[in-house]
Amino acid sequence: MARFGLLGETLGHSYSPQIHRLLAGYDYDLCPQPPEAVTAFVLHGGYAGLNVTIPYKKTVAALCSALSPAAQRLGSVNTVLRRADGSLFGDNTDYAGFAWLLRRAGFCPAGWKCLVLGSGGASVTIRAVLEDQGAAEVVTVSRSGPDNYTNLSRHADARLIVNTTPVGMYPQTDAAPLSLEGFPALRGVVDIVYNPARTRLLQQAEALGIPHAGGLGMLVAQARRSAEQFTGQTIPDEAVTRVTAQIDGQERNLLLIGMPGAGKSTTGRRLAAALGRPFVDLDEELVRRAGRPIPDIFAQQGESAFRAMETAVLADVARGSGLVIAAGGGVVTRPENRFYLRQNSRVIYLRRQNVDILPTAGRPVSQSRPLRQLAAERLPLYEQWSDCTVDACGVQRTVAQIRKELNL
Repeated sequence: MARFGLLGETLGHSYSPQIHRLLAGYDYDLCPQPPEAVTAFVLHGGYAGLNVTIPYKKTVAALCSALSPAAQRLGSVNTVLRRADGSLFGDNTDYAGFAWLLRRAGFCPAGWKCLVLGSGGASVTIRAVLEDQGAAEVVTVSRSGPDNYTNLSRHADARLIVNTTPVGMYPQTDAAPLSLEGFPALRGVVDIVYNPARTRLLQQAEALGIPHAGGLGMLVAQARRSAEQFTGQTIPDEAVTRVTAQIDGQERNLLLIGMPGAGKSTTGRRLAAALGRPFVDLDEELVRRAGRPIPDIFAQQGESAFRAMETAVLADVARGSGLVIAAGGGVVTRPENRFYLRQNSRVIYLRRQNVDILPTAGRPVSQSRPLRQLAAERLPLYEQWSDCTVDACGVQRTVAQIRKELNL
């Protein structure tokens, strides 16, 4: 049976095995290799097809007997096919992946000034696609080049920004390569990072009302082109859309927000059990890390200290994937928490119609102020920060409603 896999130096958690299995039905291995072993592995490793990631794309290109026009032009290979005579054919399917992403996002860069952040291999590919699609100007922004992060004001007329750097990528998610505030002409923002799903750059675009797209679709689309070469079969665009949605649905957390006592923890546990996902209660995790109950933290250090602890726990837990998370009722009181809530989660507002009957025992803030006052402060934020709203109406019915709303 033909073997396929991904070659790289450090692969960690990769979506590629799932993607290839869903696209074409074959098993797909992760093949981390040190630099000194790459040549022997590619030539004699027994794989009929390989995808290649950093830092080996140029190394593998030199081992191929023939290259596709895209690989020749870009000088790097991310797909290797072993032909019947044993020779290696190299292609660069990232080109096809980014072209699909632009088309899917509705971006037509013809006549646009485009900024490409980063000068690595991915940048070369993205620039080629933009140039081929008629961009009026493609500017490469790097840390030390003539166009760098200190003189961006001269490019305020940019229509499209594409981030090809790892800034904002898991696990260092708390960063963005630049601020979008100085680009009033922007019509689109693309971040080829796909973990987290909503990077700081993309959340900036969202807040400014700028159309935007993350990198998961590009990853699946380039895998589609590789799989077509591995199998000799055509895979339709519909499959790329379907697999992208399926991987996104599996990897995104489901994060519940709402008033204290609304049933987030109980609902979250039941939802996690129904979906076979791990469950994290952020208040329980905070107590575990602090080594004391929440009322004691309030009594000894005050609400401000508690909120700082809450943000730290949220930032750590919510950058994970595939979890069900219940957040504390006051998590929306700190503006910085919005990014952490939304970076890799679908946020569900669990709404209670009658706030007067919510329990207050063991909840210092709920005991210190009238519930209607808390609700007036927080309900608009729950609505603004969430992706959907579900009414709490009995745990079983509520879980069913969440699954229906999010197609789980």
